[in-house]
Amino acid sequence: ACTGLGVPPHQIGEVFGIFKAYSTRVGSGPFPTELTDEEGEKMRKAGNEFGSTTGRPRRCGWIDLPALKYSIMINGVTKLLMMKADVLDAFPIIKVCTKYELANGTVTDALPYELVNEKITPVYTELKGWNTSLKNATSTKMPAELSAYISFLQKELEVPITLISTGPDRLQTIHL
Repeated sequence: ACTGLGVPPHQIGEVFGIFKAYSTRVGSGPFPTELTDEEGEKMRKAGNEFGSTTGRPRRCGWIDLPALKYSIMINGVTKLLMMKADVLDAFPIIKVCTKYELANGTVTDALPYELVNEKITPVYTELKGWNTSLKNATSTKMPAELSAYISFLQKELEVPITLISTGPDRLQTIHL
């Protein structure tokens, strides 16, 4: 992206932001929405979230909208591409972190400046999962719950999602 280059993002034209339908992190550091239970393991296995050279398991968790909004803002993102929607196929409830509760009780939808030493608790909105394979989904034939998930994210992020991947094959892509 343009950050640090002295080139404003709007001078480039369209800026595509690519994100997963859930969150991952490699290595140590803050990860407010991390799932350290069976759900996290289920997500890790479904998404094949293991380091390509080391085989080390990646940390997995629910999507974190304050962090994603920050990335959208600093990079001037104008369109979003959502990858790995199929990883959430078997989750009856899908949680979306929309805010954080800070240690002092303050609730914010902004990414705190200092995450390392700050105790934050994610505030979730729960959405109904689609509980079906997205293998054959198309823009005109997709589960209503997936449509609701996409609509919710677009409303919260204020950026259109124009493409979603529904599997590892390059043809498993829905253009919206």
